[in-house]
Amino acid sequence: MKIAIMGAIHPDGWRVLEKANFQCFEVSNFEENSLKEGLKNVDAILLRTAKLNSNILSNCKNLKIVSRHGVGYDNVDLKYLNENNIALGITSTSNSVSVAEHVMTSFLYLTKNIQLSDKLTREGKFNEKSSLPNFFELYKKNIVIFGFGRIGKEVAKRCLGFEANVYVYDPFISKKTIEEYSCTPIDKFEALKLADYITIHLPLNEDTKNFISENEFLNMKDSVIIVNTARGGIINEKSLVSFLLNKKIRGAGLDVFETEPPIANHPLFKIPNVILSPHNAALTLECRKRMAVEAAENIFYFLTKNKTLNLNNIVNKEKLKY
Repeated sequence: MKIAIMGAIHPDGWRVLEKANFQCFEVSNFEENSLKEGLKNVDAILLRTAKLNSNILSNCKNLKIVSRHGVGYDNVDLKYLNENNIALGITSTSNSVSVAEHVMTSFLYLTKNIQLSDKLTREGKFNEKSSLPNFFELYKKNIVIFGFGRIGKEVAKRCLGFEANVYVYDPFISKKTIEEYSCTPIDKFEALKLADYITIHLPLNEDTKNFISENEFLNMKDSVIIVNTARGGIINEKSLVSFLLNKKIRGAGLDVFETEPPIANHPLFKIPNVILSPHNAALTLECRKRMAVEAAENIFYFLTKNKTLNLNNIVNKEKLKY
């Protein structure tokens, strides 16, 4: 079996495939014509962030599975995969803890104004602490989680550790399941009105594009903090900038953007009550190891028809003849 690894992965992932005696090679040139030639005989692709469109995939005559090093798959033409009986794998169990910790980091950073206290201390203004803006506790605050999959559940656990009130909006998760996690089910606009903190864990699709836009911001408290580690475009960035500049919300944390990378002069870059990161919330060392191994195991188990395969990792399993 011939396996293309598109982008650098942790060596533990390579070892899984090499132990299976697969012929593995790394691809670093993601130009379309180069990919058409380089991938034409592969049986599987382990994919990081490069795009695989139908023009490229149509040249991959032996391809049986694309395994994403992550959970999002908007960089792959899923329609083509479905139509051509090619599996799409994701690493569904790898990144939830890392992303949940990133959410809590963002909440605390934006709530505690740590950077301002640090700056004041370094500048020799220790006795001017009363000049700092107010900062707050997470204790007893209302935290709203939009999307209650693996990551949303991990965020909930951590918020409950702060003794916060945790509310969940997810129309695809039963009320019973939400309550089993000691959270309270809630509808979207009721959630917006009571939230002190909002964290988003939804996929990007036609239903969730601009899920948070002007009308939603108008229903929020002006003290709310909102964090998005899911996908850019779920929050309308133009509306977000407007409400931040007009102090209609307290702060925002973004790991994802409508266009990635964001433009060099993005207006969010000049707003102080925002914390930004380059879509790397999941990229702790521990998570990179787990994702590399899980993505490689998806390939190994799928190609060898091993019953150890986690079928929850195969996005399009219902479309496959396997």
